[in-house]
Amino acid sequence: MSKDYYKTLGVEKNASKDELKKAFHKLAHAHHPDKNKGDDTKFKEVNEAYQVLSDDKKRSSYDQFGNADGPQGFGGGGYGGQGGFGGFDFRNGQNGMEFDMGDLGDIFGDFFNGGRGKAKAHKGRDLQTDVHLSFEESIFGVEKKINLNKQSVCNVCSGTGAKVGTKMDTCKTCNGQGQVREIRRSILGNFESVKTCDTCFGSGRIPTQKCSECRGSGVTKRNEEISVKIPSGVNNGESLRVRGKGEAMQGAEAGDLYIKLDVKSHSVYTREDANLIMDLKIKLSDALLGMTYNLKTLDGKDIDVKIPEGINHKDMLRVKGQGVPTSYGRGDIIIRINVETPKKLSRRAKEIIEELKKEGI
Repeated sequence: MSKDYYKTLGVEKNASKDELKKAFHKLAHAHHPDKNKGDDTKFKEVNEAYQVLSDDKKRSSYDQFGNADGPQGFGGGGYGGQGGFGGFDFRNGQNGMEFDMGDLGDIFGDFFNGGRGKAKAHKGRDLQTDVHLSFEESIFGVEKKINLNKQSVCNVCSGTGAKVGTKMDTCKTCNGQGQVREIRRSILGNFESVKTCDTCFGSGRIPTQKCSECRGSGVTKRNEEISVKIPSGVNNGESLRVRGKGEAMQGAEAGDLYIKLDVKSHSVYTREDANLIMDLKIKLSDALLGMTYNLKTLDGKDIDVKIPEGINHKDMLRVKGQGVPTSYGRGDIIIRINVETPKKLSRRAKEIIEELKKEGI
C-alpha cells in the first residue's frame, strides 16, 4: 500500500534535512520499544520513513513515484543496515567524514532497557548485478530472468545444518538463548549488551550430526535463477532492490539484491520525465503547405499526425497519451519540427521563389 512518509514524520514535503532529523529524533525517542510506553510498530515506521527521506536519491525517487512500493523498492519495512536503532545504520556527514551511530543506538537501548540490550540482527551479504534493457522494456516494464552464483539455503537440510532425520541439541554456548552477553566500552562508560551466539547463529540449537551437503553451515554456493519484474518507467542508471535475494546466512535473513539498470538508447525517441521526445525533419514545402505524418508509437500503434501549414522551425506538436505510463496516466509524445532548407535550388525553383518574394512571402 501507499505510505506517506512525510505524514509519518509529521513534516511538510519541502522539509529540510535538519527538520527531518529533528522530527525523527523526537519520534524515535517517544516510540522506542525499550521504553515503558514504547511502540515497536510506530518505531519501525518512523525508522523506515527517515531512511528514505534523509537520502537524496531515495527521496527523489519516492517523490517521483509517490508510493512506498515504487521502482526503488522502498516497501517491506525499512532498510537492512547493521547498526543504529532497530537494525538501521544512520550516518551523518561532518567535515567530509561519516559518524556511525550504531554504537549509540545500542547504548540508548541499554539505557531504556535497564542494561538489557538486544542483539543485532545478522543478515546475509547483499549482492549487486547489472541488467540490460531495451528502451521499450524500460518504458513498459518487463520480467527478467537473472542467474546468480551465490550462497543459498541448503536444499538438503533446508538451512538447519543438520543431517536429515537427526535431532538438534541445545547450544551450550548460549544455553539455548541464541544470544550471549558481552561488556562494551564506549565514550559513556562500560555497558553490558548482548550479541547473537556465534555457535548456533541465534537459533539456540546445534545439530547432533551435520548435514553432509553443507557440512553444518546451512548454506551452499550454487547457481540460482530468479525472476525479477522490472516496473514501467525506469531510467538508465537506476537501481532496484529485491529483498531477500542476496546471499543466505544460517540463522539469519538473506541479504538483498541490488539491480543496476542499463537502458539502451532508441533510434527515434528520447525520454524527458513522462514524455517521449522525437525530432521530425520536414521539407520547406511541407512546412508551407502542411502534410500528414505517419507516427509509429513505442507500443506499435500507427497514428496519422497532421502537420499544419505554415508551421515554423523548432515548433512542437503534442500527441497526448502515448508517452511513458505513470501512476496518474501516460505522458505524451512531443514532436520537434526541424524544417530543412534546401542548399541548392533548380532554376524553376528559384523562379517560383522569386514570385513568392514579390508577393511578400
